[in-house]
Amino acid sequence: PLEPLDKKWEAFGFFVQTIDGHDFEDIDIAVTRAKIQNEKPSIIIAKTIPGKGVPDFENIPEWHGKAPTREEADYALTELSKND
Repeated sequence: PLEPLDKKWEAFGFFVQTIDGHDFEDIDIAVTRAKIQNEKPSIIIAKTIPGKGVPDFENIPEWHGKAPTREEADYALTELSKND
């Protein structure tokens, strides 16, 4: 099992940050902190939801690594624009 992933990286001496991978502010803060950390290597664990924001794609493993058709891409872009 991968969990607790953060504790495993810490055991190897890493500076570990676990963030919401969909929150751009969290990402920016984590990268800034990682750049400041000079005493050990850094890792950022970004918790994400695959396909977030597109109901027909969200959390469906079959979409991992699969390119959408033009129609599917258009649908996804329409769905994502609703979340702006």
